[in-house]
Amino acid sequence: MLNLHHLNSFLVLEQTGSFTDTAARLGLGQSTVTQHIQRLEKSLGRQLVSRDTHHVRLTTEGEALLGYARGMLDLNSKVSSLFGESRLRGRLRLGVSEDVVASRLTGILEDFIRLHPLVDLELTVALSAVLNQMQDAGDLDLVLAKRHVGETHGRLLYREPLVWLARDPERMIDRTDALPLIAFPSPSITRRVAQEALDGAGMSWRIVCTCGSLSGLTAAARAGMGVLVQPRSMAPEGLKEITGDRLPTLQDVEFVLISRRGADAALVEALSSLITAQIAPQK
Repeated sequence: MLNLHHLNSFLVLEQTGSFTDTAARLGLGQSTVTQHIQRLEKSLGRQLVSRDTHHVRLTTEGEALLGYARGMLDLNSKVSSLFGESRLRGRLRLGVSEDVVASRLTGILEDFIRLHPLVDLELTVALSAVLNQMQDAGDLDLVLAKRHVGETHGRLLYREPLVWLARDPERMIDRTDALPLIAFPSPSITRRVAQEALDGAGMSWRIVCTCGSLSGLTAAARAGMGVLVQPRSMAPEGLKEITGDRLPTLQDVEFVLISRRGADAALVEALSSLITAQIAPQK
């Protein structure tokens, strides 16, 4: 009989690709996670993961187990929720800023719907300022978004530097004309920080691409259209950080959780605890 704790470690390892990160997410020692995987492999008589100095990947047998493992844990959660005394029910409306969705949200959502299958979770993705407006109007219960340094709304998760990114940094900063910017539409925190930094340095700029989706902005930056500003840990693949002093230093941003007054406290806390445990700077 397969151990559900071992299967859970296996699923989280597939998400993170790292024994260290898996241990941190589960609150276990790295040796414990290693033992879980080894015992699972021994139970099945198959090698499930391949390891080298840089990466952990699933083998063909591991890929075959993945769907069954999810199904077993989902079924276990549903049975526990059905018969548990403290099962959560209801609707929770979550708002998340675009860049967080692109980098860190999948694992959080998977864990929440597995742990609380009787909760109807609704997700809205938008700019931070738009999410704040929606919450003020009563349309969102919990918001995960950015704020400017010095603002006080929300519960601080962490603070992170913004960086300049481009496909070809040297070509971008050696230009003699206005710096081409790729940015979210207004109101956007990263757009405002970039513009204020350039204005403060007396540098000319122009917007060459505006899009409400980070995937669209990333595509434009990868095509070499211009410079994109993002939190350092959320820099899309294929883009390089522009270092040195040829562009002004950007102000940090802060990531916060904001709950709506009057929202179901138990539902908000259940999701907030997962977000707090898993959202942290990626070094």
